[in-house]
Amino acid sequence: MRVRLTVAYDGSGFHGFAANEGVRTVAGELADAIRRVLHLDEPIGLTCAGRTDKGVHALGQVVTFDVVDGTDVVELARRVNRIVGPQIAVRDPLVVPDTFDARFSAVSRTYRYVIWNRPEPDPFRAGRAWHVAAPLDLAVLRLACDPFIGEHDFSAFCRAATRTDGTPAPLRRRVLTAAWATGAPGELVFTITATSFCHQMVRSIVGTMVEVGLGRRSAGELVRVIASGDRANAGRLAPSEGLYLAEVAYE
Repeated sequence: MRVRLTVAYDGSGFHGFAANEGVRTVAGELADAIRRVLHLDEPIGLTCAGRTDKGVHALGQVVTFDVVDGTDVVELARRVNRIVGPQIAVRDPLVVPDTFDARFSAVSRTYRYVIWNRPEPDPFRAGRAWHVAAPLDLAVLRLACDPFIGEHDFSAFCRAATRTDGTPAPLRRRVLTAAWATGAPGELVFTITATSFCHQMVRSIVGTMVEVGLGRRSAGELVRVIASGDRANAGRLAPSEGLYLAEVAYE
């Protein structure tokens, strides 16, 4: 039977989500914990909703995997948490149809990016937010969201990718919502939802928006950057520690 879990993790100390022999990854730790609980000879195969990079966190990652019929999934989740916690935590264990797939059944994904916008650093946000010491103009940041909404070729904001046959992978994506808000005093939070994302897309968008918020480029310029399809025209890549996979939506 197929099991679905929602997974949260602190990405600090992990070389991303995907299993990678020789380095510590979220999937590697999680698959090994499930193997131990179920007394399997080999780690179980996991499918995830989105592969996060080194240092990126998650609040609502989703994974699916297959186990033998009759497995107590609530007890499985409880015992896995005892092994992988507190840096990784699983919740909401569900038995789902065999046709359900954590990646391909998803209709949208939501990422959140946190900026600590005060002159002085905050030791309790180290590794969990990007510290930008100069003041950012929130009103201008909100204007900068508009050009990204809708379907565009995001080549200017994505790392180039190739298919298994060596041909370039398309980088058209449909952004449903994008918005900046205030969190705790001194905290700015960017939230973006799209049907799917390409590699480094959110971090590239945030890095470019910060240049707008600092007055180094205008919000109107972003339309031309998107249309150019040239990564060299976008801003720097925002650090990974401020990024969170917040939620994955399904039908």
